[in-house]
Amino acid sequence: MKVFSDLKKTWIEMSKDVRIPSRDKKILVVLIVYLISPLDLITDWTPKYGLIDDFFMLAFIMDYLFNVLDSQLMLSHYPWGMKSYARFRSVARTLEFFVPNFIKKKLWLFEGDPY
Repeated sequence: MKVFSDLKKTWIEMSKDVRIPSRDKKILVVLIVYLISPLDLITDWTPKYGLIDDFFMLAFIMDYLFNVLDSQLMLSHYPWGMKSYARFRSVARTLEFFVPNFIKKKLWLFEGDPY
C-alpha cells in the first residue's frame, strides 16, 4: 500500500506546484478519473476487450507525463528514484505507439507540432 500513498503524495505535490500549468493539471485529472472510473467505453467485464480502453488511457497518461511535462519538473516530484523513472520512461516510449499524433494534438491542445 506504500505505492498508493506515494502516488497520492506525488499527485498532491504536483497539484500544488505553480510551475505546472493549470491546463496540464486539468488534463491529468480528467485522464486519471476516467481510468479509475467504473464507467468505461468498453466495460471491463467484456471478455478479451474489456481492458482496452483502460490500456489506452494508461498510455495517454504515461505519454503526457513523460513527453509533455518537463523532465526536470517530473523528477522533482517523482518518489521512487532515477532507475525507476528511467524504466517508466521507456515504457512510456513503447506506449507512444498506441497514442496517435492527431489525438495527442487535439487532447493536449497544442498549437504547433510538438513532436
